[in-house]
Amino acid sequence: MVAREMVGPGACAVSPHHLASQAGLEIMEAGGNAVDAAIAVNAVVGVVRPTDCGIGGDLFVLLQRPGDDAPAVLNASGRAGARASAAALHAEGYHEMPHRHPATVTVPGCVDGWIALLDRFGTRSLGELLEPAIRLAEDGFPVSSEMASNLATIFDLVEGQPSAFELYPDGVVPAAGAVLSRPALAATMRAIAEEGRQAFYAGRVADAIADATRGLITGPDLAANQPDWMEGARLDVLGESAWTIPPNSQGYITLATFAIFEQLGAPARFDDPDFHHLLIEAYRAAAWDRSIHLADPNHMTASVDELLHPLRTAERAYAITSGIARWPSPAPLPGGTAYLCTIDQDGMGVSYMQSNYSGIGSGISAGDTGVWLHNRGAGFTLTADHPNELAPGKRPAHTLAPSLWTKDGQLSMLLGARGGDLQPQLVAQLAANLLYLGMDPTEAQSMPRWATEEFGPGSRSRLEVEDTMPSAVVAGLRTRGHAVEVVPAQPGWGPASIIRIDAAGTRHAAADPRISTASAAGR
Repeated sequence: MVAREMVGPGACAVSPHHLASQAGLEIMEAGGNAVDAAIAVNAVVGVVRPTDCGIGGDLFVLLQRPGDDAPAVLNASGRAGARASAAALHAEGYHEMPHRHPATVTVPGCVDGWIALLDRFGTRSLGELLEPAIRLAEDGFPVSSEMASNLATIFDLVEGQPSAFELYPDGVVPAAGAVLSRPALAATMRAIAEEGRQAFYAGRVADAIADATRGLITGPDLAANQPDWMEGARLDVLGESAWTIPPNSQGYITLATFAIFEQLGAPARFDDPDFHHLLIEAYRAAAWDRSIHLADPNHMTASVDELLHPLRTAERAYAITSGIARWPSPAPLPGGTAYLCTIDQDGMGVSYMQSNYSGIGSGISAGDTGVWLHNRGAGFTLTADHPNELAPGKRPAHTLAPSLWTKDGQLSMLLGARGGDLQPQLVAQLAANLLYLGMDPTEAQSMPRWATEEFGPGSRSRLEVEDTMPSAVVAGLRTRGHAVEVVPAQPGWGPASIIRIDAAGTRHAAADPRISTASAAGR
């Protein structure tokens, strides 16, 4: 049985899959810390949920140790290859960045992220942490209903790729409950466990990546890849300090949303339409110009401090009235992502996000290695002289936006969600439920959600709202000018993972009920 909730003083892990959460818990029970556990969880999710994440993608992490003044922040997102070129895509007839194309593959940062985390904070060897994932890949694991559905969706995209054989035994989509093994990925991961980064960024896998990308990523690009430790973006809001990854992550949008929302005096009732209306408007005000600014931080024209400046957020709050403020729509950023969080017995907490970008990513495998390459470069633009224009060595605008919260210098919450373009608005809704309305994590996870990907021309705001939303809220949003479509519960609006820590150190962990495999494991 999959556990959705854990309340207690000990170590716990929350992830999109119960096998992963359990692997993380077992690492901590054997003496490993929260970083060790997070890597083990990530590796297992990449095996059992390949349309969420995997070693062909990127990684972002925030982690807080007791006594630290601020969380450590790791950006392990990769860069465009030396032969990447906007001009070449224009010559192929593209006027916008393609969604799936060899040029959308940037250097995968996940494995280097693992190594950077272990070098600075880990207590176990990479081989020990990858063993649960390798064992599942070799011996097999049951296919979930979501995985069966996802593999059916991408069948036409990946059929014929050299690594597709292990996802589709006998050339057919596996049924829910079937046992699936991934021997090619297992062999690659065992090589990484034994040889370290050289087994991925050099040799057979590196050659396969170069071939799969038509030489747009070169051996030297892979050899030179380097994750970065950086200062986190912070905002004091709702009585706590919210931390996230600075650009090239879109995480600042969550913080800006709350900076605006807090100024609007929303009623503290979930069944009041104005609570939702003002949170929606705060998000729209924070997000509409993302595609203008978000880019590799070395190329941005506005710093994260400028994007979160009180005068800027106050101006946007002022523009919000009882009607609908007029904002252009941001360019959508889709995504296939896994968010997980861990906390160990000693109180180290890890907020961790790893991604393929769009489902299984580019749909291009690195030969027969079992590695599926992400399409994170689809976040670039082909607009000349734009800070996010595709160019060699640049990081693209990134959807991954994990959050970590502290209160009075102590870790108070780990929170994040899958959802690509939707991540900041999903995190904002959950945090508002928790901190503004005072819900516990399990209740916050169960509440209906809304999503907007199109702000619309002029004053038009278009929303989808889950069908468990109170009818008075739906009617009230329509009265306030939103075009609302009521939809069934959306698995793609998550899964979210939450660990809330109270002043006494008790952990309340909650997994997302929208995904059958999502779980919280702890003692």
